[in-house]
Amino acid sequence: MSLSLQMLGTGNAFAKNYFNNNGLLLADDYTLLIDCGITAPLAMHAIGKSFRDVNATLITHIHADHVGGLEELALTLKHVYGKTMRLHLPETLVEPLWTNTLKGGLYQKDAVASLTDIFEVTPMKPGITYKLAPSLSLEIIHTPHIPGKDSYSLLINNEIFYSADMTFQPELLISLVRERGVRMILHDCQLGGSGVVHTTLEELMSLPEDVRHIIKLMHYSDEQPQFVGLTGGMEFIEQHVIYKL
Repeated sequence: MSLSLQMLGTGNAFAKNYFNNNGLLLADDYTLLIDCGITAPLAMHAIGKSFRDVNATLITHIHADHVGGLEELALTLKHVYGKTMRLHLPETLVEPLWTNTLKGGLYQKDAVASLTDIFEVTPMKPGITYKLAPSLSLEIIHTPHIPGKDSYSLLINNEIFYSADMTFQPELLISLVRERGVRMILHDCQLGGSGVVHTTLEELMSLPEDVRHIIKLMHYSDEQPQFVGLTGGMEFIEQHVIYKL
């Protein structure tokens, strides 16, 4: 059994030197795309892959850098490859993803009237472990980001925490490590300023050492090179590099 992660991009929503923070989770012969932002199609092309190589897509929340590439994904699969994509997403996001994001571009009278007309939709609930492949299971965890806007992080194989965009939640992170045995945390990181809707580097550096030393940083700004070696031992994940998990 093998599990690897290849980030299509590691940038925040406004980064110009990095693609959107979307990733490919590689579990033996199964590939899961975690989020599909505006730059996802170009990032896939850059690493020599297509959406045909992906078994399923999972969406954590509805922001353009996480869902902006779904229209191209759906249309490419339908018109180029004659297939549809399995779409995993929290049940609270099913209707707003269609109504607020995809309907304008994908709606066709008497043909496409809902999300289930373009994807094989699998709604997910927090607190339930979903078996996606023989060597891959996932649990979604509701985590705060934008007030009034649902966002979810991931617990992969009960031992790897992958944050979506989230504000600082030290109690959650500490409990995941000390009570649930999480051995790796892949966390979004705002390099400067105050953490209004994201977790800042300063906040992450305030965590206990046993938690901090297993954190890897992603979803950062173009200023990232200036912070190398100044992160309290936490490493930056680089886009396109394949990491064995």
